[in-house]
Amino acid sequence: MKHLRIILTGFMGTGKTAVGEKLAKRLGYDFLDTDLMVEEDTGKTITDIFEKEGESAFRVHEKKMVKKALEREKVVIATGGGAIVDPDSLKLMKEKGIVIGLSASPESILQRVAGLETRPLLRSKDQLKRIESLLSHRSPYYRQADKIVDTTMKRLEETVDEIMVVLNANHRR
Repeated sequence: MKHLRIILTGFMGTGKTAVGEKLAKRLGYDFLDTDLMVEEDTGKTITDIFEKEGESAFRVHEKKMVKKALEREKVVIATGGGAIVDPDSLKLMKEKGIVIGLSASPESILQRVAGLETRPLLRSKDQLKRIESLLSHRSPYYRQADKIVDTTMKRLEETVDEIMVVLNANHRR
């Protein structure tokens, strides 16, 4: 398989980390999560960065970690949900690997992330409305992925299988 870097993008709760870990294991690749890389690099949680430094500071850290992750080969990278909004990061992702966008319905996302205190962008009375608003803003960016896989009604294995089909199809081109 020629894909040395597989980048998973998409909104929070679409399964980037869970799918990425399983996909990497199946391929015999390393797995990197840019959110975890930010936390390790800064020594702070993402929630702390958002609260004390703001979203823009987090995005600077995130961009740096996306770039660092893309230096590796034979890797599956789960990016933060907003990483693709940065034009430089999007360009680099598309140049360096295949970008797979994971999607899910707003209701499914809400169900998956409900009650998690680690989602600073969802601190809102009406979380569904907040998810819909953020999705509306980010959708044009997510649509720039090389392939979009809907995870709404799929088990983890089904999503990984579908991505493997995409990778194999792209490899034969």
